[in-house]
Amino acid sequence: QVHLVESGGGSVQAGGSLRLSCAASGTFFRINTMAWYRQGPGQPRRLVAAITSDGTTNYADSVKGRFTISRDKNTVELQMNSLQPEDAAVYVCYSNVVGFGTVTYWGQGTQVTVSS
Repeated sequence: QVHLVESGGGSVQAGGSLRLSCAASGTFFRINTMAWYRQGPGQPRRLVAAITSDGTTNYADSVKGRFTISRDKNTVELQMNSLQPEDAAVYVCYSNVVGFGTVTYWGQGTQVTVSS
């Protein structure tokens, strides 16, 4: 069993910054990709940014140049700068974990609110 513990959500004014963190714990061999998705009200869950075990990153076009994903072993962080109201959503951590098989785990989600 793998647990993902997220932190760092909150409320900020437009133009502000927040930093999200997600730490994975449990019994496994390694984690392949870690990522952040977000889901706004009535919206599907969408990829924000991802990072592989070798540090390769991928960003949604809407956040390129504003958000930075980083990783230290089993912890992934998302630095969000120049936040806009359209960035408001529940941000959910994703981990692709290799144990006795390969399993995807999701965090509980953390709310990000951006006021104009």
